[in-house]
Amino acid sequence: MKIDSQVTSRFAHNVITSQAVNRGNVHKEVIFDVELPKTAFITNFSMTIDGVTYPGIIKEKEVAKKQYEKAVSKGHTAGLVKASGRKTEKFTVSVNVEAASKVTFELTYEELLKRQFGRYEMFIKVKPKQLVKEFEIEVNIFEPQGITELEAEGTFITNDLQNIIKKTFSEKKGHVSFKPTLDQQRTCANCSQSVLDGDFTVRYDVKRTTPDNLQIVNGYFVHFFAPTNLPKLPKNVIFVIDISGSMSGREIEQTREALLKILEDIKEHDFFNFILFGSEVHTWKEALIKATPENLDEARKFVRGIDTEGLTNLHGGIMRGIDMLNAAHEGNLVPKRSASIIIMLTDGQPNVGISNTQDIQAHVKKAIEGKYALYNLGFGYGVDYGFLEKMALENKGLARRIYPDSDAALQLQGFYDEVSNPMLMDVELNYPENEIADLTKNSFKHFYDGSEIVVAGRFIDNNQNSLTVDVRGKGANDVLSYTTQEDAEQTAKAFQEQEYIFGEYIERLWAYLTIEQLLDKRIAATGEEKENLTAEALDLSLKYKFVTPLTSMVVTKPEDYGNQDGIADKPIEAEAPQLSYVHAVHPTWYTSVDGDPHFIISVPQKDDAICFNINENPGAVLNLINDPVTGITVNGELIGDKGANSDAKIQNTYFGKLGIANKHLDLKLIVTPEKITIQNGNEKTGFTWLDSVTLQQEGLTLIINRKKNLVLSMGSGASFVIVLHQVWKKHPLHQDFLGLYTLESDKLSEQTHGLLGQFFHPVDFTILEIHPGSDPKKPDATMIVKNNELTVTRGWQKDYRRDPEHGVDIPCWFVHNNGAGLIDGVHTDYIVSSLF
Repeated sequence: MKIDSQVTSRFAHNVITSQAVNRGNVHKEVIFDVELPKTAFITNFSMTIDGVTYPGIIKEKEVAKKQYEKAVSKGHTAGLVKASGRKTEKFTVSVNVEAASKVTFELTYEELLKRQFGRYEMFIKVKPKQLVKEFEIEVNIFEPQGITELEAEGTFITNDLQNIIKKTFSEKKGHVSFKPTLDQQRTCANCSQSVLDGDFTVRYDVKRTTPDNLQIVNGYFVHFFAPTNLPKLPKNVIFVIDISGSMSGREIEQTREALLKILEDIKEHDFFNFILFGSEVHTWKEALIKATPENLDEARKFVRGIDTEGLTNLHGGIMRGIDMLNAAHEGNLVPKRSASIIIMLTDGQPNVGISNTQDIQAHVKKAIEGKYALYNLGFGYGVDYGFLEKMALENKGLARRIYPDSDAALQLQGFYDEVSNPMLMDVELNYPENEIADLTKNSFKHFYDGSEIVVAGRFIDNNQNSLTVDVRGKGANDVLSYTTQEDAEQTAKAFQEQEYIFGEYIERLWAYLTIEQLLDKRIAATGEEKENLTAEALDLSLKYKFVTPLTSMVVTKPEDYGNQDGIADKPIEAEAPQLSYVHAVHPTWYTSVDGDPHFIISVPQKDDAICFNINENPGAVLNLINDPVTGITVNGELIGDKGANSDAKIQNTYFGKLGIANKHLDLKLIVTPEKITIQNGNEKTGFTWLDSVTLQQEGLTLIINRKKNLVLSMGSGASFVIVLHQVWKKHPLHQDFLGLYTLESDKLSEQTHGLLGQFFHPVDFTILEIHPGSDPKKPDATMIVKNNELTVTRGWQKDYRRDPEHGVDIPCWFVHNNGAGLIDGVHTDYIVSSLF
């Protein structure tokens, strides 16, 4: 396995090559499994088996999906790329090859290295999962400005391995290599396990004799801007913190810990304030105040006392912050030359005051008017990340997910460090309009210490070889304004001794940057503007062969041994396709049962959820909902895995059949993973999941979203979403199954009962004594509910309502032993004799 990286002017071109031999005497599956940075775009993949090459072909996503719908529908081969960690996504291809066959995999990806805290960082995930006869990482760096420092380290590097990392740099070239022998890879002398498991990071910086550097090659230019030794701008920062009930426990503790650390870093010339939002909005001080030692001491006392309460009035919190900044600027309470930022942290979705996310976005954009940068931090997986990202990008900021781990406080602090030292504001890099086309973003609200601004563009006249740039920005004491020039000959001279430059690197850097920015703009755009941005980004993705969220790479394989083609897509942090509902409302709170039955009970007044499982034998029918007033009942029949051992203590079971009836209308609906049958009196109508249907008749509205889900409303009662889960037909164990989600359960009567129905009435609970559990990532606690004291565990259950394939993690308190102590009676009380 070889990882070969070539970096030219911050643009990294990485090739991972892996070769394997099937030494057995029967055909065998070979797996190529690598992780690459989320910021990178895959540009090429191929596998060569016994001299025959099978290339990956990059196509428009929709075209690829249609072409390979069969493979996708089996669910066996569709996703070759999955988000796998905070910084990485995993690319996996498996192929069956015959005995004595050789297979070579080659994956290429490219990215522009970002400068943070004064260095460029290249991150390589090392995880071969076995001992590798020949393993090598080689990094070659070429920087025309010259290299000032170069370091390489690995999280898995022991003292023995430290000496194997070779690194050298002189003038414009840098080189890093890591080539452990087979024995050096072992966890111990005779072990067959590999010590190579973790992150390998290369960091470097370049010489800066001037604030910027311009390079021109073959009709394209790139402009790097990173002035040094400027005085820091004073900043005005408002922390808008979610203190709703769901933040209780570890999340609020980590928030307090991070804020106390941040208070140590706030400079005396800065102004700051805290705004807390639960159901109500609370402010620490009525206005921004200066960071004097006395005020900072008082702030520490305030932060130590922050506690949780109520729901999530996000709109109220963020608008209070904007109003406060507006008042500070209008009243000249803060320095005229100062950078104003809002940092908002939330772990949930707005559900008090204005809770429609589009309305919140519109109000925030109108109030900020481009004057301040808004940074949105989403804690965990219960947030609507798409909304947070859109709102931040519309207001010159960005969104970041904070992962709910033991280091969450460090993640929060790390984000603050990135934006804590503004050096310039309102930076503009202006190029002659009649000479340059297709310019990337060239105006920036803030320039932060240790970062870099990068602008690229294309010359209208391909033969033009010189450029003059006008640079402006406002610093702490004066306005920065100067002109810089470059011509292609100077760039060519700088590149003369460079023997390993790859292709048209500035053109590809320009394409990468343009696509990245078009995709960001597209997040906040609507209508025709969004269509135009999409078309432009798609066009460039196809032309330069980048796998972006708009393109897919189709990977073909040899046809024997049951190999099937696959599709590689780019995962998106905020991926959650919307359903089309019968009603125009989009309730955040609902109850559901899905998987091997996992029940999720939303508790909106706590901004939280409770989960439990039911373990019962295949064939059992469970009463889920029973409302004697509206006449609506829902029962579900369990199925097990194929050929499962009936003597096994615990089997995986799923809902294989749902029966929904309205006794008052003599209406029955039977749903299985194969078909949907409606029985109205003596009349029967049938559909399959391959149909796309919208049906309205007396007392019934039914929408079938082909191969995904159906949305059903009976009479004036609740609506239900039934999600179809399809597994690969030849799977040795699993079968297709169904999930049930209840919307608008308040339309059922107060007498509703059943395993799900009993929770349509408010449930109150208290959480006490959170403490470490058997799994370090899942703390235990004591729950007081229905006068019972239960031991519960913090965890996640999947909600597949919007995304039937991957689901969304819903944080919840898990009640053990078939919901004992939470459900009325015991779970066997809910077993009924038949579907109706």
